[in-house]
Amino acid sequence: MATISPTPEINATKPAVASLLVSLAALPRESIDLLLENLAAAFPGESLVVATADASASTASGSIQLVTYAPPAPSTGGWTLTAADFLNAYELASQHEAKAVLLLGSEAQSLTPDALRRLANSILDDKCDLAVPRYALPPRAGLVNSAILYPISRALFGAAPRYPLALDLGFSVRMAERLAAAAQRFTASNQPDALLWPVAEAAVANYSISQVDAGHRTLPQPAGADLNSILALVAGSLFADVDAKAAYWQRSRIAQSTRPAPPRPATSDPAEDVQPMVDAFLLAYNNLAEIWSLVLPPQSLLGLKRLAAMPATSFAMPDSLWARIVYDFLLAYRLRTINRGHLLGALTPLYLAWVASHILLARSGTDPDRHIEALAVAFETDKPYLVSRWRWPDRFNP
Repeated sequence: MATISPTPEINATKPAVASLLVSLAALPRESIDLLLENLAAAFPGESLVVATADASASTASGSIQLVTYAPPAPSTGGWTLTAADFLNAYELASQHEAKAVLLLGSEAQSLTPDALRRLANSILDDKCDLAVPRYALPPRAGLVNSAILYPISRALFGAAPRYPLALDLGFSVRMAERLAAAAQRFTASNQPDALLWPVAEAAVANYSISQVDAGHRTLPQPAGADLNSILALVAGSLFADVDAKAAYWQRSRIAQSTRPAPPRPATSDPAEDVQPMVDAFLLAYNNLAEIWSLVLPPQSLLGLKRLAAMPATSFAMPDSLWARIVYDFLLAYRLRTINRGHLLGALTPLYLAWVASHILLARSGTDPDRHIEALAVAFETDKPYLVSRWRWPDRFNP
């Protein structure tokens, strides 16, 4: 375990001891006020410390103590949690001798008191090391998560939370220390906004993971970033983490048991024209064939040829094809088959083809959640292919 360097005292007086520390990522003042109301409703009469970097925030009343601090690792992020957020949360928890931590991201004021309470109870009462929320999102929200992040986390790390890059987390002190050690590797190299993968960290450490139903939540949007940039950032970070933890996931694992979230009624979603997504894929099929041929084996290229010949109304990418595509791009990322920026850019139109297929499948009456679960099974089934190519890449050249 890396040594986490101490930071100066948050206040001149000794920080209060807290059973639960709530560490807030950057939030506007009005959002902090709304969140404090929800925390007061979630923990009536209970003592907890809420920490924010907003120096203008007023002191909360009642049993909630609001403390402000100068973050030792400032973050310029906002749409997701970053390395700086995890390092700050651990150092705050250490100073306040907290038994558990809630790290809440942007727009956390949209979390209900019940969701906040369930996250905390998973750590304080159930003694889990990591509590990950499962959000009730519209069918076409969070599709990068559904197409790549969740299936890879489940297939390779045996961890089943549906949102491995969640915006809010609960964790134990030892989990906080492990996340801080991982975060410090980034902040020490001047990358405070790097992404961390808490589910993978917990799996490698054999720490317990709990999934908590969090209901509806407002999702913050990245400022001024397009799909290419976001997909490259998120997929690139995940691929790098998979590479770093290869010694773990190459061994056979049984999926960790996570308490399933209660079933939710289907959410209606307005119809969306998939033709622009299909057109983007077809354009890339004509222009990126040479790049794809460096990454994908002939069988996958044949599958893409069949896909390109389909009319938009019956456009359907097989789950097995998408799983093999993602695994081959992961392998190409590791081997630096081509420039990594170009590689991840070449993944975007293939992702759009998967999204179009997923939307059309849902429109035909298939439950979107059921399809995502079937996709995860396809990733699990094809894991031996990834392991084989990882160990002996020269035997599997496309």
